[in-house]
Amino acid sequence: MTTDDIDRLARKRAKAKMGWFIHAAIYASVNLGLVALSAANGRAWAVFPLLGWGVGLLAHGISVWLLPPGGALLERMTERERSRLARGAKGDPW
Repeated sequence: MTTDDIDRLARKRAKAKMGWFIHAAIYASVNLGLVALSAANGRAWAVFPLLGWGVGLLAHGISVWLLPPGGALLERMTERERSRLARGAKGDPW
């Protein structure tokens, strides 16, 4: 990898992590407001947006922290597709 490639990949990963931090901050602030509204009404309905959006935040976190851009899994999948295309896989709609 050249220095430019490393710099480009580092910027891409940093942007992905920053996107997750922004997502988490918005999640926390919005859901704090929803919990306050839910508590003011005497009901526990805020748990549903917390859980639903939490699953999305978890998936976003997995894609950023466990499967980062330029990560080993992505590289293996890319190489597999390159070799498949080089062989001229027929009948493959993708």
